[in-house]
Amino acid sequence: MGLRQDDSAAFLIENTGIDMTVDELVSERNKKHVERFPFAKPMPGAMRLVKHLKAHNIPMVVATSSHRSNFTIKASNNQDLFSMFDSITCGDDPGVNNGKPAPDLFLVAREKLGNPPVKQCLVFEDAINGVQAARNAGMQVIWVPDPNVAALCPGDNGASEVIFSLDNFVPEKYGLPPYSD
Repeated sequence: MGLRQDDSAAFLIENTGIDMTVDELVSERNKKHVERFPFAKPMPGAMRLVKHLKAHNIPMVVATSSHRSNFTIKASNNQDLFSMFDSITCGDDPGVNNGKPAPDLFLVAREKLGNPPVKQCLVFEDAINGVQAARNAGMQVIWVPDPNVAALCPGDNGASEVIFSLDNFVPEKYGLPPYSD
């Protein structure tokens, strides 16, 4: 999770012995994305959080390692959510030269918001590589792991905080307006 698609495919092939080339695995995976991504649902609490931040004019950007074509498929049935973001940065965008754990993705996303101080940037991440990338960018990061990943990689893995649902996020802990509902 969090790696660029070719790096992810190479890692999987190397560590499992799958008898495929990187290109074959990426092609097969992308076919599955077309089938399944349109049915992706936001994490619990995501819509509430994004609506809250939008209502308070807090700038927000999506920063995903996914290629833009895959992100577009995944976001296709969630436009009510993604339309609230100020910008979308994808792993194949100009300036994103290195995948996570390098900070490139988050630094490009920050630039799209007008370069606010990095200490004012709060990242929500589901991947350990993403937690490391946010830290490498000098940003605070909240890890929202899949429980299976958290069981395999216990601890905070460098995150400022670990929560298992966005429903558990407390905005005022990070200087943001509290929820009013």
